[in-house]
Amino acid sequence: MQAIPNHQLFDRDRSCLVVIDVQRYFLEKLPPDWRQPLVARIAWLMRVARVHGIPIVATAENITKDGPLVPELSSELPAGTAVHDKMVFGLCGQASILDAIKRQERSEFILVGLETDVCVAQSAIGLMDQGFRVAVIEDATASPPPHHDYGIKRLSAAGAVITSVKGIYYEWVRDVATDNRTRQHMNFPLPPGLTL
Repeated sequence: MQAIPNHQLFDRDRSCLVVIDVQRYFLEKLPPDWRQPLVARIAWLMRVARVHGIPIVATAENITKDGPLVPELSSELPAGTAVHDKMVFGLCGQASILDAIKRQERSEFILVGLETDVCVAQSAIGLMDQGFRVAVIEDATASPPPHHDYGIKRLSAAGAVITSVKGIYYEWVRDVATDNRTRQHMNFPLPPGLTL
């Protein structure tokens, strides 16, 4: 795989969205006012990915113990998309998930979910070690404070691109005509607090 400079914009035709461990168990660790807006932002970004044919890989950690991916997000997965039962913190450490990642035949992975300083961080670093380019969406990831901030600092130092839901949206759409077409297909209100 040819190395892609880290300063380039992310391209929807090279991207895969990775939704990590958005389970009630982890959400309930967050401040109550963070929970619904976070899930809404992730769901909205999943809808954008579907509109553009961007593949989605989803995980839930230790489903038997910690429960499934929340229904607000599992309902946004394309038909037939499996939620991987992740038994490691960094998804590259589980062969079945790494195989699913490689089957996407994408070079850029956009990470959202929980928790920023553990599973998101370890997954992002593992993907970069595999030669992939990684963006972490700061306002679509979380950990109980102050750990979200620690995770973002760790990821930035490791070379992940840190951006926002709005930022990645505009990198994916790139022009006014595509933006207009995307909004027409969304039929889904903007999450609270997100302005485009």
